[in-house]
Amino acid sequence: MMRTKGRIYPSWRLAAYAFPAVPISAIGIPLVAYLPAYYATEAGLSLSVVGTIFLIVRLADIGLDPLIGAAMDRNRTRWGRFRPWLVAGAPPMAVAAVMLFSPLGTPSNMYLTLWLAVAYGAYSVCYLSHLSWGMSLSTDYNERSRIFAFWQGAALLGSISVLGTPIIVEGWLKHSHAAGIAAMGFLIAGLLLVSVVTAVISMGEPPAASDKKTARISDYLRLMVRPTIARLLITDLLIGLAMGMNSALFFFYFGFFKGFAQLDIVVLLFLNLCGSLCGTPIWTFLTDKIGKHFAASYAFFFYALSLILIQFTPATMSLMCFMLFLAGLTLSAGPLLLRSMMADAGDEELLRSGQDQTGVLSALFSGTNKIGLALAPGLTFLILGLFNFSTTEQSSDSALGALQALYIFVPAVLGLGVAFIIRGHPLTAETHANVMLLIKQGAGSEEKVGDS
Repeated sequence: MMRTKGRIYPSWRLAAYAFPAVPISAIGIPLVAYLPAYYATEAGLSLSVVGTIFLIVRLADIGLDPLIGAAMDRNRTRWGRFRPWLVAGAPPMAVAAVMLFSPLGTPSNMYLTLWLAVAYGAYSVCYLSHLSWGMSLSTDYNERSRIFAFWQGAALLGSISVLGTPIIVEGWLKHSHAAGIAAMGFLIAGLLLVSVVTAVISMGEPPAASDKKTARISDYLRLMVRPTIARLLITDLLIGLAMGMNSALFFFYFGFFKGFAQLDIVVLLFLNLCGSLCGTPIWTFLTDKIGKHFAASYAFFFYALSLILIQFTPATMSLMCFMLFLAGLTLSAGPLLLRSMMADAGDEELLRSGQDQTGVLSALFSGTNKIGLALAPGLTFLILGLFNFSTTEQSSDSALGALQALYIFVPAVLGLGVAFIIRGHPLTAETHANVMLLIKQGAGSEEKVGDS
């Protein structure tokens, strides 16, 4: 397979760069899988109100991404374009994590709305700056997969660590569920501050290209209709929606449909993420053998298949642990491969326009992922409310059927759809090598490279 030449980093530097992905990712799953259920049960807020708050705040947060992305692309400092933003976003995100995971007194709707908005806003700054920084580190097709393998590995370690916290606090130390939730918030806050300092000290940032034009909001619309980028955006949106539905309904499905105890469900989720971590080197290896798009297609197909198998697996702890671990092997492929493919698409756009729009592309992909994750808890909770699903009383067969469809069958159909869509991605290793050759030769006209 043809390779482009680009900078290759030692593993310790990539590990240092990836370190902030631990806490940045750690807050993600609890925000979708833990906190909606926590605020709708133990905190005493209405299920439909909680779903609406999460939906509105997340959709409002998406509007910030284009502004942040464009601002990062215009930013020029002695410390780089992206690292200052990461440093600026870390403190408010740390404070919001503590306030959300250990609420003062009995939280109100306004309390949840306020701190959720702060958390998502700061998360956007940290996530976009860290992702864009990683995209800028190398132009090598396979080195990018290696960079994002470290990034994804750190992200999964963050998710595993934060979900392992209540297992220790509640299961071993015998504290309350609220104490387990609070411990997650303090863990996120502490790791965030330490990891950001470690990363900015250990890893530099390549100088930005000297663009003659400044990215405008209209650039987002232009990029969105590029066939290569549009295919990636649609894939990211749909798989984000599918996995967001799984995350939002994980505790409900395995608790009310499969009948597992709450701590057992935490163990199942923990093993699911362990499987995802173990899957990371598998997809990195396959990328070098068959290409990113084929590896992603196989991953999404087996993701859909694993959901169907989970539905028909008997509800015993041993069998379900095994199935959740196997299903987890597919989960790391999307974030790893789609982000790496996004960086390749950025090179293609640089050839066309002469603009380095790393921040704009990061914001676009962050936006599609957020839309999927925002729609997931909002729509699923609202639909369950229409079927009179109850977290305190016995739900009807129709309510449990809706829960089953929303957790298993709808995400499985979405998974099969994106497996077909991404299989036709045109920017292969060979095509990307040609793009980089033309960039180095100074050929930046639209006619030099086709979109498919």
